[in-house]
Amino acid sequence: MAKEATKVRNIGIPNVETPERTCDDENCPFHGNLPVRGRILEGLVTSVKMHKAITFQTDYFSLVKKYSRYERRRSKKHAYLPPCIDVTVGDFVKVVECRPLSKTISFVVVSVTKADTDVEE
Repeated sequence: MAKEATKVRNIGIPNVETPERTCDDENCPFHGNLPVRGRILEGLVTSVKMHKAITFQTDYFSLVKKYSRYERRRSKKHAYLPPCIDVTVGDFVKVVECRPLSKTISFVVVSVTKADTDVEE
């Protein structure tokens, strides 16, 4: 019997390409059956210590009505990490909302922009 070709889904998000590696994970949006919908966030990876999950930080502005000015805020959220995507602390990730996968995980990582490790002094 011939080996089955791995299926790759188009998740319908612009400027997001499928990863080169393949995986057998059913919760992967590219190689599994996980549908994505709703919000698209970008953030900085702060932790990769969880099993198949990451913590990322998003920065945003909040209006203070009394002074008619904006203040900077940040929040940390958790996202599912498919095995076909490699992430390290300091990378910028694009995550998309999906159905709840656990108590705190409702996002999945779809693309990574590697952190610049070349720091000139």
